[in-house]
Amino acid sequence: MTTEQAIEKAFISKKEYFDEGNTKSYEFRIEQLKKLKKAIKINETKILEALKNDMHKPEMEAYTSEIGVLYEEISYTINHLKSWMKPQKQRTPLVLHPSTSRIYPEPLGVVLIIGPWNYPFQLLIAPLIGAIAAGNCVVLKPSDNTKNTCSVIENLVKETFDESYISVVTGPGAMVGPQLIEKYPFNHIFFTGSPSVGKQIMTMAAKHLTPVTLELGGKSPAIVDKNVNIDVAARRIVWGKFFNAGQTCVAPGYLLVHQSRKNELIEKLIINIKEFYGLNPEDSEHLTHIVNDKRFQVLEGYLKDVNIIYGGKTNPSKRIITPTIVDQVPENHPLLHDEIFGPILPVLTFNETKDIIPIVRMNRYPLACYIFTNDKKFEKHIIQNIESGGGCVNNALVHLVNPRLPFGGVGNSGMGRYHGKYSFEVFSHYKSILKTSTMVDIALRYPPYSETKKKWAKRFFE
Repeated sequence: MTTEQAIEKAFISKKEYFDEGNTKSYEFRIEQLKKLKKAIKINETKILEALKNDMHKPEMEAYTSEIGVLYEEISYTINHLKSWMKPQKQRTPLVLHPSTSRIYPEPLGVVLIIGPWNYPFQLLIAPLIGAIAAGNCVVLKPSDNTKNTCSVIENLVKETFDESYISVVTGPGAMVGPQLIEKYPFNHIFFTGSPSVGKQIMTMAAKHLTPVTLELGGKSPAIVDKNVNIDVAARRIVWGKFFNAGQTCVAPGYLLVHQSRKNELIEKLIINIKEFYGLNPEDSEHLTHIVNDKRFQVLEGYLKDVNIIYGGKTNPSKRIITPTIVDQVPENHPLLHDEIFGPILPVLTFNETKDIIPIVRMNRYPLACYIFTNDKKFEKHIIQNIESGGGCVNNALVHLVNPRLPFGGVGNSGMGRYHGKYSFEVFSHYKSILKTSTMVDIALRYPPYSETKKKWAKRFFE
């Protein structure tokens, strides 16, 4: 655990490093991004081993979701950074002539990035890419629930960057978080985690008026229309739900299927679960385990007194819960209100399109919404009437992979957005500058204000 003295040193040294202007040039930022990519490449095996030890992540899932997407993000940022950094010329109203107007992106200063445990490498490093690109100094706080990955991150950062530029602090979030946020005036805080902790972060940040980006969660519906390719829908829902054992902030939280297709869809879901994880998923090498005993006990508790259609097997010693489908869940059951964050999929039904919105709004502002349909009218209706952070049509999870799409929540699922250029914007201040020529000085605005001047002023503004 990082000591209070080390935390103080980390913050002060970064303030000094930033104030010296070290991070501001295009060349410096590009060099750091390339160093980061190289460091990840060198440490690939260690990262994968750490994720295996922490959560038993299959190598395919670990590489694609924790490493591969970062390579894509870094490459995209390197290719576009020069254009993002350029001052943006804006149109100037006639009343301000002879003047020119520009917006200058500039770094914020020293920022704090707090990562979660479910994708402990990717969800800490992805915002770091934006912070580097925007020219900031960074303090990273990885999750202490994934200790092996935390150790790899700490060593990778120490070996790659000047500690006055980027460094890692470690320890229990409940202890280290307040030490960081309440004591030090960071220029921005980027937090990924639960809504309850997000509220605490925001409250603590208010002391220094520190702006925050909160990437939180919610209950993301997978809505399956009657007019749908049921085979493809089932396959993609099973993949999206049980990827990382459902420990994904945008995993489908429940299935909302047209009554006429329910039985067929459930049958196809079970077929795909068997195909992906075998007849004995508890022995599968392709299924991620639950992160810790506490989370395992919460998920195991959800399975009491519910109608399990398929799955439901548990192994406490290995923290395994097999892919599970449940039906006829009582309205007041936590499965319909809590963010499950595990491999349990409740099934709900609807008969009319108009029934969907009230059901989804029982847990308003999901982080994602997944629509499975071949009906463009149905698709448009859902997109226009459900407030969500983002989502997919006929797919799940993959909207996160496109660096051209902003990712973030709305309402209780978060505030702010990132990925690609949007990450650069999160960690930048856009400074407005108007420059006026001294060759001409129009006297209209200066006192004394005559009736003639008033008439001319009205002509300009009207």
